[in-house]
Amino acid sequence: MHKRYVLITIGSLALITLITAIEYRVRDRDADPRAAEIPTATVAMARRGVLSNSLTLAGQFQPYQEIEVHAKVSGYVQHIYVDIGDRVRAGQTLAVLEIPELDAQLKGTQAELLHSKDEVVRAENEVIRAESDHAALHAAYTRLQQASTTRPGLIAEQELDDSRSKDLAAEAQIDAAKAALAAAKQQTAVSDADRMRVGALAAYATVTAPLSGVITWRYADTGALIQAGTSSNTQSMPLVKLAQSDILRLRLPVPESAVPYIHAGSAVQVQVKAIGRTFSGKVVRFTRSVSLDTRTMETEIDVENADLSLTPGMYADTSIELEHKENALSVPVQAVVQGGNEHYVLVVDAQDHVQKRAVELGEQTSDRTEILQGLSEKEQIIIGGQSNYQVGELVKPRLEPAPPDASKNQTGEHP
Repeated sequence: MHKRYVLITIGSLALITLITAIEYRVRDRDADPRAAEIPTATVAMARRGVLSNSLTLAGQFQPYQEIEVHAKVSGYVQHIYVDIGDRVRAGQTLAVLEIPELDAQLKGTQAELLHSKDEVVRAENEVIRAESDHAALHAAYTRLQQASTTRPGLIAEQELDDSRSKDLAAEAQIDAAKAALAAAKQQTAVSDADRMRVGALAAYATVTAPLSGVITWRYADTGALIQAGTSSNTQSMPLVKLAQSDILRLRLPVPESAVPYIHAGSAVQVQVKAIGRTFSGKVVRFTRSVSLDTRTMETEIDVENADLSLTPGMYADTSIELEHKENALSVPVQAVVQGGNEHYVLVVDAQDHVQKRAVELGEQTSDRTEILQGLSEKEQIIIGGQSNYQVGELVKPRLEPAPPDASKNQTGEHP
């Protein structure tokens, strides 16, 4: 029993000693504020540099031109020389049609032209004959008139009047022959025009490529009946579909918010993952109209494709530079806090105390914000957990490590 009391007494004394030590340590910590742990704040420096804002979009390649080649005249396909995937040049023969009735019509117009030319020759001969007759009759009348004048009464008046009448009739015959000649020449011109028209239609039996490109589809085979592409009351079938693919249009749907920043000549970075190709381009044209359905504006980039390594329909990832500023002062986006109607940042001053600084913002990229007023270059800004710090509080600043490619991170460009 005595032993038990001794153990209880020893334990009580040890407990009292421990409590007393803890109280002294608490008093010492309260008496010396520096003994408390100073919080760490992650900071970044405000810096100047290039600040650009870019927009990433998915685009699709389209042929520069794409047409369906129709026949100008109706006929049967006699030969077709191309198939899908073939490269053709402008003026190359694609197909030949067989049009028997047009051949017969062409021969008819050629015969009509020859007949008209013969009529011209006949009319020219009639003019010559009429002029000869008139010359003879006019000479006879002149002699009779001279004889009657020299010896009055020698030539009867009736004979003189008959000669004069024949002279005038021969002269009128010349005018009639010349009119017939003019009519024959006009008919020849009409026949020649008709021959040229039918000849042109016959030439359309050979269908040629209107531009250089690639045959993307073939609709007809040998022996197929093709209706004239100019007929409005029939559904004519094209021969082939032809696409100009040595130059492609890269079409991008630019959202409405970015439309004000799109200009001809804007730089574009293009990456085609399907073939592992990356290149630079420029905006060439845009519709200047926002679609009511998608709220986007179609924008195009021309891409050279002489080797046909790019195929229409392929997708590409693009990055369009919308804004670009040199020597802009900026901070990370997460450093800016919005409080009511103002924006502010928390600055760690030279004595490592937290200060609140109202700022005026400018352009903003995906990771940085431009500061127009309120900050100076190389000031340290807290970039996270601002609600955990009080103005005037002592902190231990820890500088955020710079990204591997600071310039690219600063501009906000996408790789």
